[in-house]
Amino acid sequence: MPNANKVRFLTPKPPKGDRPLFVFLPGMDGSGLLLRPQIAKLANHFDIRCLTLPADDMASWEVLVTETIALIAAEKEANQRSVYLCGESFGGCLAMKIVLEAPQLCDRLILVNPASSFRQQPWVQWGSYLTQWLPANLYPLSVIGLLPMLASLGKIARDDRRALLEAMQAVPQNTSVWRLALVRSFDVDENQLRAIEQPTLVIASGADRLLPSLAEAKLLVKVIPNAEMVMLANSGHACLLETDVDLYAIVQAHNFLTESEENLSLVSSH
Repeated sequence: MPNANKVRFLTPKPPKGDRPLFVFLPGMDGSGLLLRPQIAKLANHFDIRCLTLPADDMASWEVLVTETIALIAAEKEANQRSVYLCGESFGGCLAMKIVLEAPQLCDRLILVNPASSFRQQPWVQWGSYLTQWLPANLYPLSVIGLLPMLASLGKIARDDRRALLEAMQAVPQNTSVWRLALVRSFDVDENQLRAIEQPTLVIASGADRLLPSLAEAKLLVKVIPNAEMVMLANSGHACLLETDVDLYAIVQAHNFLTESEENLSLVSSH
């Protein structure tokens, strides 16, 4: 049964109603806390919200989409402004579904190593089934063992490595099993992708050891009409935690800002 606790937004910095809204949809951890290395720079230009899912949340895609759309709509209603939707891994799948369901809510789409590539990786699919059969006492160890697959640990600051491990360990085994099942069932076809009209930035890690993110990014930019790919050649799957990855600089370098946001950037740089 879906959990009665609903998803909600974390606001990592004091709200700025005059700035574009930057909505971050997290990976499998669902914590919304792993955008942390990017927040200081993004907060100079955006009003940031990070989606967080209850640790025991077992909502369907439909419920997750509906609840997240309601959160974004409420924020947009309070202050009419452009919305940047950024989904990482699991959150990338959710972002695509949201844009297809409520295109009017989103002005820019950013997909970071979206887990839509899951279907291309048979061993990951099979491995995802094993999670449900692990004895409960082995599950925490399996999470630790997964870290080198999930991240280029040498490129991540110690505090952020700890935050990653804590975020993963906070997800109970049955929730992990559920979210893996959601990703396995994710199905957005090429005709649907062609309907995404928003300017889209697909960020892919060249050294992703978990998913074939580069191949998926190439596929997505071929199909989504107004999409561009950014390759982070030496980054791992959890690239937003890496010290040398600057999401705001990437967005700016690829002329991905709306006109009003460009003006704000010019003002804040003087």
